[in-house]
Amino acid sequence: MQKMKDKVVIVTGGGTGIGRGISERFAAEGAIVFVNYARSKEAAEETVQTILERGGRAFAYQADVVEDSAVKAMFADIAARFGRIDVLVNNAGWSQRVPHHQLADLTDEIWERTINTNLRGAFLCMRAVFPYLKKNPGSSIINIASIAPYTGQGSSIVYAASKAGVISMTKSFARILAPEARVNCIAPGFVRTRFAGWPQEVFDEAEKNSPLGRLAEPADIGAAAYFLAAEALATTGETINVDVGQTAIGRKV
Repeated sequence: MQKMKDKVVIVTGGGTGIGRGISERFAAEGAIVFVNYARSKEAAEETVQTILERGGRAFAYQADVVEDSAVKAMFADIAARFGRIDVLVNNAGWSQRVPHHQLADLTDEIWERTINTNLRGAFLCMRAVFPYLKKNPGSSIINIASIAPYTGQGSSIVYAASKAGVISMTKSFARILAPEARVNCIAPGFVRTRFAGWPQEVFDEAEKNSPLGRLAEPADIGAAAYFLAAEALATTGETINVDVGQTAIGRKV
């Protein structure tokens, strides 16, 4: 039985990388998936086409998560068309790699865009979807953060700080949405995507030292998101690390 059959799922930044893995998993479980994008129209439409070819249901939807009016309009439109919203996955994010010791290179522009997209955007989406989720028992929000707040590493200092804020907001929204809806978080480690422009040797080194001998893939994040939405019905306010054990047990011996 498909536990997500006919549920309406919105994945922000759903057309590329981790977002695509999440979108494809929910569609495979019978959900109606809205693949949100701000500028990556071609990638979002490609993800939708892949889902359709596999027998799923999906739509591309343009809305920049840093624009409050666009966010509100997106949720209102989707709810009006389908009568419900069951799951929001806050995946949209932005980062530019700035080595932590190069403090002068962390410009105001990078700082503001990172915070606006990763933290403010997640907040705007959660605030706007709040009234729709509360109407549907079993609904939930899954936020995509990072292990960077735990390690003090990541693509930049502000990226780690923004994702720490996402983890904190997860707990806050879990309180205010309970008992009608659950709010949980996923903290991925290194995943081979184009995000932040990491060089391939960084991924190779992380994979070599991984306790599981591999890195997480977008499909692994999709599996965790599905678990939190459809299976973990007694879980809220939690953050699950999906990082092949690197945070919990460190480098492979």
